[in-house]
Amino acid sequence: MFGLVVRFTCKDQASAEAFDRLVAATVDKARTTEPGTLVYAVNRIDAEPLQRVFYELYRDRAAFEEHEEQEHTKTFLDEREQYLSSTEVDWVTLLTGKGTDG
Repeated sequence: MFGLVVRFTCKDQASAEAFDRLVAATVDKARTTEPGTLVYAVNRIDAEPLQRVFYELYRDRAAFEEHEEQEHTKTFLDEREQYLSSTEVDWVTLLTGKGTDG
């Protein structure tokens, strides 16, 4: 498996709302067109309402690369920066878990 955790910080509340709409469209497409995307979970941080954390888990590196080539992913990558003040990415390796092969 191949995964990453991404923390996005939005510029302000209006940006967060617009970012959430962009994310919703992206997740809908990932859900229906990406069989190699095992988990694509988007979370809001309760104590930090402008932050969003994505947890992404793919079957393998090839599935991640396929995700990156999808038109909806390219749209997300092209449009997201206008709403954000920062982005942090951590690549993760699954050791064990429920609902996974690990």
